[in-house]
Amino acid sequence: MGSELIAVVDDEPDILELVGINLKKSGFKVSGFTDVESFYRSLQTSSPDLIILDLMLPDVDGFEVCKYLKNNDKYSSVPIIMLTAKTEETEKVLGLELGADDYVTKPFSPRELIARVKAVLRRQGHKKVTKKITVSGALMIDAERYEVEAMGKKIDLTATEFKTLHFLASNAGRIYSREQILDHLWGKDKFVIDRTVDVHIRHLREKLGDAARFIKNVRGIGYKFEA
Repeated sequence: MGSELIAVVDDEPDILELVGINLKKSGFKVSGFTDVESFYRSLQTSSPDLIILDLMLPDVDGFEVCKYLKNNDKYSSVPIIMLTAKTEETEKVLGLELGADDYVTKPFSPRELIARVKAVLRRQGHKKVTKKITVSGALMIDAERYEVEAMGKKIDLTATEFKTLHFLASNAGRIYSREQILDHLWGKDKFVIDRTVDVHIRHLREKLGDAARFIKNVRGIGYKFEA
């Protein structure tokens, strides 16, 4: 860790400079962009290892950028840290639901941002261990394409639902508490309550149909995936 390319998209030159200097001090390579159009053009020649994305951009809404990247097979696995002046919980939840991996609220400490970058990259490295999981011909999970097929039918999942399913399936047989699942999804600096996991699991089961039988509820503890 340390030689990865970090793309920073923020329309404030002072923020770009501050973030860029601190990332380079930590050994990262940095590409800075003040608008989405130039950022999109850069993707044609190089794909970053992580994106720091401001939500309040002049040309395209940051949520739309996040949604576009997570729905694109080529960039869906690239982690995103949201940089936002908004403090409302609903804004943060929306970003995370669209697939962002973390958030930092302005004004922020450069040291905190670097710590978040390193933590997200560590989690991303752990996720790359199991790229494709097939269960009894009934369920297929492709981590590279962010695709799931249940009983031969492609299933449309949110980024959080996909990450939850992939995490449990990658560790089949192991029981995880709601707290442990949240830690995997968003790290220690999460703000959502652990019962949020129940909502995602319920939605997952509804979408998976017969394949939902693989997700087991362990009363008083949490959940596990059992083929």
